[in-house]
Amino acid sequence: MDNSKNAKESNAESFQPLIPANQTIAEVTWKAIILGIIISVVFGVANAYLGLKFGMTISASIPAAVISMAVLRLLFKKVTVLENNIVQTVGSAGESLAAGIIFTIPAFFIWAANEQLAAQGYYHEISKTQIFWLAMLGGALGILLMIPLRKYLVEREHGNLRFPEGTACAEIIVAGDEGGGKAKMVFAGIGLGALYKIGYNMLKTWSESVNYDFKGFLKGGTIGVDATPALLGVGYIIGPRIAALMLSGAVLGYLGIGPLLAFIGDQIPDKIISPGTIPISQMDPSQLRNFYIKYLGVGAVAVGGFISLIKAFPVILSSFSQGFGQLIGRRQIEGEIPRTAQDIPMKWVFLGVLGVIVAIWLLPGTELHLVGVALAVLFGFFFVVVAARIVGIVGSSSSPVSGMTIATLLVTCLILVNFGVSGIKGMITAMSVGTIVCIAVCMSGDIAQDLKTGFLLGATPRKQQWTEFIGLLFPALAMGFTIYYLNEAFGFVEGATPRTPLLAPQANVMATVVQGVMNANLPWAPIIVGGMIALAVELLGVQSLPFAIGLYLPLSLSTPIMCGGLIALLVKKYSRQSEYGDRNIRGILFSSGLVAGDALIGVTVAFMIGSWGAYAAFYDGHEGMMNTLTGAFGPWLALILFGGLIATLAHMAFKGFRK
Repeated sequence: MDNSKNAKESNAESFQPLIPANQTIAEVTWKAIILGIIISVVFGVANAYLGLKFGMTISASIPAAVISMAVLRLLFKKVTVLENNIVQTVGSAGESLAAGIIFTIPAFFIWAANEQLAAQGYYHEISKTQIFWLAMLGGALGILLMIPLRKYLVEREHGNLRFPEGTACAEIIVAGDEGGGKAKMVFAGIGLGALYKIGYNMLKTWSESVNYDFKGFLKGGTIGVDATPALLGVGYIIGPRIAALMLSGAVLGYLGIGPLLAFIGDQIPDKIISPGTIPISQMDPSQLRNFYIKYLGVGAVAVGGFISLIKAFPVILSSFSQGFGQLIGRRQIEGEIPRTAQDIPMKWVFLGVLGVIVAIWLLPGTELHLVGVALAVLFGFFFVVVAARIVGIVGSSSSPVSGMTIATLLVTCLILVNFGVSGIKGMITAMSVGTIVCIAVCMSGDIAQDLKTGFLLGATPRKQQWTEFIGLLFPALAMGFTIYYLNEAFGFVEGATPRTPLLAPQANVMATVVQGVMNANLPWAPIIVGGMIALAVELLGVQSLPFAIGLYLPLSLSTPIMCGGLIALLVKKYSRQSEYGDRNIRGILFSSGLVAGDALIGVTVAFMIGSWGAYAAFYDGHEGMMNTLTGAFGPWLALILFGGLIATLAHMAFKGFRK
């Protein structure tokens, strides 16, 4: 064992990056920074919409690297690999920040729309300024706490930690000659996704969702499909395995539990069962979801998050002990450090963390008193160390961020209650702590992947670390406006607006848990049953978290994701080993474009609804116009067009553009 360990350490020490430490080439340039900022804001806003509507985000690192190579080569003759690296470093920050924001911030809006809380005097409405500062402080905490860990996790553990996204980005940047052709896939996907979204969402020419509620046989059940480019693209990116797990949760909820509830309701036709407000016999499938199946999903997501955290516990312990050892390890003299190993000096890191702590304490409107600040920093430090190592093993997409955040919220709530802080004030404090920790965890995972890319290419870590703050700043400015417009246009709970809401699944789960613990009014029975379902799934040897998200979300969201997953499966099954790599990356890039194009038009629609009264009236009155244009053929038109979208994605993955 010792010999193997020594061999791995020797391998890490002997590694030579693409650009040697004794060679200096262009790295941080104004063109790289500007392009990185644009990509960061675009993918940050797109992921905010995607996460709020469907409960998941996509990685921006690979699309950022591909777009960077194409755009910089088109506009400038000489472009270095390290400039491309800076673009993807800055560009990927927006997506990670969006994930931290959409998991937590919507909880404040969910509470504001709750009539029971309003009756209890809930007054708190988080402002755009507060969202900006929570984003900046949480993000800065994650970046700063990761810096001392870089040498150990990225350099010394080079033979052990793969950092999948970071390694993939480095490979794409090295293969820079293919950037132009691959970038066409991203831009083509953005164009098609945007055009499709304009047709069904902005102009309301055909139905977005096609659903059928069963009558008689399987009463209470429903099937359907949300025929959108974003969900199709997400399905391809996450692959058939995760897509199938999500669909299995939805099938259990809406073709199993829903009909069972309807059957029971028919036996007691006049009985109202809490938390329902009308007899079950009078409920349609959407009401069954809202009053019962949703809480099963809450319990399943919470337990699934905890299980993913427990699975990572050995890694957590080793990461924390080894990472803390690095923090208190001996210092080197800066002059002895080669260019490729230079970090921001520890004195600036320490002062930065101290400044963040003071700023959190002084931040108004978040009820973060001394106990809240201590909890935010303590959990932030612990889980940043954990997350930075976990993403090196399984990648950012598999990091149990929701589990870490729920654990933070539960422990914070229990501590606050012991200190006599409960009710509305305790809810605000706990969610503010959870927001900072969640954003810090997401940003630490992002910078860990970026630093791995830089390590492989021969970048200067110090420059990457400074530019990561630039990648944080600009999407943080945009997030408050994005969340506000989306809330005003669609809302995050049923009935908040006359339009179909953005379900914000993680934020709804966290809002329910915190509200229930602080006010002692959680509907524990369905939540515990949902948790037991997730536990049973896990005991079968299956990942419970994707299953739980499928149980929480409507079935119509899981079916198009499964369509994308099936295309990914076909690409793998019917490709030679020499062909599969290129075909798969083409599919991922085109799918990323579909997601971005769809989501950006979605945000544009929200902006138009909020700022243009005539368009809001048109949008709300779309059903009559849609029926006039397409009549009974509307749902069939949606299915036919979605079938064409599926065929286009398959063609792009298998064939791409002809040379």
